[in-house]
Amino acid sequence: MPRTPRRLAGAAALALTAALALTACGSSGARPGSANAVVSKEANSSPYQGTPLTAHFDKPDLTLTDTGGQPYSLRQQTAGHTTLLFFGYTSCPDVCPTTMGDIGVAMQKLPAEDQKKIDVVFVSTDPQRDTPKVLRTWLDSFDKDFVGLTGSLDQVKAAAKSLGILVEDPVVNKDGSVTSSHGAQVLAFLPSDDRAHVLYLSNTSQDVFAHDLPLLAKGVAA
Repeated sequence: MPRTPRRLAGAAALALTAALALTACGSSGARPGSANAVVSKEANSSPYQGTPLTAHFDKPDLTLTDTGGQPYSLRQQTAGHTTLLFFGYTSCPDVCPTTMGDIGVAMQKLPAEDQKKIDVVFVSTDPQRDTPKVLRTWLDSFDKDFVGLTGSLDQVKAAAKSLGILVEDPVVNKDGSVTSSHGAQVLAFLPSDDRAHVLYLSNTSQDVFAHDLPLLAKGVAA
């Protein structure tokens, strides 16, 4: 059963993003989304099954490199479109591929005209290993229209921080695997004001995305 939609007050929204900030993909740390219990929530009649925010984060003024090796201005090139933004890395064994896969399946359920109204943007938190080619190959397994961006880690961390999401430096483990601790939230920005209005946690189901994407494509207020 879909969870009851909730609206977070400004302070609570910031507390939530801070508490959820670090998810080490493949680690045995705290379960993503467990911070739900530590924030104050107020029920509302939002049409969304994701979490509507009253603290509306501005879309970052960020220029990175896309998978074609070209500069990509996040604000300029997603202008007029609903934008789903997620920070992660391609060698993540669990949260990242699950999240992108669920969004990809939900996107395919939309009519073609609605798919064109939504930009799904994945920003790498491991830019040293996630080259444009690596990123493109990985994203194509979910949806060939997904946008992949890479750049300096400092740029990525600053952009994530502006959204209340923390990103730590990747760690190379003894077995050669990489762990990148990063926020596992998906933020949905509406084209009406280029601000984030809906938050999706790492345990968001495919059904929730399938329910919300048609609303996001139409720019329905949260």
